[in-house]
Amino acid sequence: MKSYDAIVIGTGQAGTPMASQLVKQGRKVAIAEGYRFGGSCVNYGCRPTKTLIASARVAHMARRGADFGVEIDHFIVNWDRVRERVVGIIDSTSQDIEKSLRDREGLDVYHDYASFEGKVDGQYRVKMGDEVIEAPQVFINTGTRAYIPDDVEGIDSVEWLDSEKLLRLNEIPKHLIILGGSYIGLEMGQAFRRFGSQVTIIETAACVIHREDYDIQDEVYRFLQAEGIVIHTMSKLYKAESTEDGGVRVYVRAQDGKELVITGSHWLNAIGRVPNTDMLNLESVGVEMTERGYVVVDEYLETTAPGIYALGDINGKGAFTHTSYHDYEIVRDNLLHGRDRKWTDRTLGYNLYIDPPLGRIGMTEKEARESGRNVLMATKPMSKIGRAIEQAETNGFMKLLVDADTEKFLGAAVLGFHGDEVIQVISYYMATGATYRPMMEALPIHPTIAEFLPTILSELAPLK
Repeated sequence: MKSYDAIVIGTGQAGTPMASQLVKQGRKVAIAEGYRFGGSCVNYGCRPTKTLIASARVAHMARRGADFGVEIDHFIVNWDRVRERVVGIIDSTSQDIEKSLRDREGLDVYHDYASFEGKVDGQYRVKMGDEVIEAPQVFINTGTRAYIPDDVEGIDSVEWLDSEKLLRLNEIPKHLIILGGSYIGLEMGQAFRRFGSQVTIIETAACVIHREDYDIQDEVYRFLQAEGIVIHTMSKLYKAESTEDGGVRVYVRAQDGKELVITGSHWLNAIGRVPNTDMLNLESVGVEMTERGYVVVDEYLETTAPGIYALGDINGKGAFTHTSYHDYEIVRDNLLHGRDRKWTDRTLGYNLYIDPPLGRIGMTEKEARESGRNVLMATKPMSKIGRAIEQAETNGFMKLLVDADTEKFLGAAVLGFHGDEVIQVISYYMATGATYRPMMEALPIHPTIAEFLPTILSELAPLK
């Protein structure tokens, strides 16, 4: 049996750098990957989907050429070229990660799914294929996969897509039915609508992205509908069946009792994700999980088994690439550099890459209202921002929330042109712990979207 100083399970955005950093410190390390190297971000998440969205935006702007005085009589969407570009980036990045790991001296790479086999004399034993290895420290970074609803009749007999299969289709769907009106569903729905697909979204909640504030929900709903996307909210898909031509027919029941039968060429299941913990045999080493299968961790990301850490999506503390990498930085600094960093100290931010994008950091307005704080808020529609007007990108608005007593930011939302970048300005600023006043009094650069942050801050007023 081979013994190591540490074992890393999974090559996502936390596992890969964790293994590399441990080796750099002179540790003998093993890393396991049962699927494609690079995790979800590389293979079917951030990078490939944003590559796809970029192509979709070009098609959208081509249709809008006349808005800018540029007449485009005819264009085609070459799906083979779009897919080639997306898959090319996936494959090259994954291959580069695998090569870099295999080339690193002191790191043994196992292309196998891993599972625990107990603990003996302080060493955790992990099965890699037909081999069992051991180490006193283990770092788990196995991510999540698409949730399969168990209350849809016929789902086992219908060919459905997840975000990975969608990226490798041989054709543009004629009619893409999407189950789920959250991040994946909205991003992919808008992209394929722009490629020319008919798109229908089915959402059980009262509106899309139901965790966001009502004004954000309404604005996103409005401009997606304006692009021709059909959205059925407060609706439950309860049955699915294949059609004779290879498509899919779904049966939907609305809350008011109305029944809908929708026939499409493809069905994307984007209802949610579940953690990849079921194959790890975590019970054998005393790692506790929540009812939903996420690994229980403390503020330092250590599990209930000493020496085992859970990083990334499987710990339920942020289902994003940036939170996964941040998990790695926290554990790295604590274990290797004597720091005292905690995941509970971070302010969560994220982007929704619809077009225009939504950037979010900290509290929502709803959360701020419920917090009991003395809250100040100000908003500004993109239709009043010069840079957005110049670009003919006036959908959306900016919203800033401040604690009136401490004068520190509580949160912000930027739904609009370059909102995904503007929110980073606020995120970094919040990390300093400064009050809003230096930003309000700073000299902005014109013309930009972010130049209006000081103006908006000067209009802060108590919540009504």
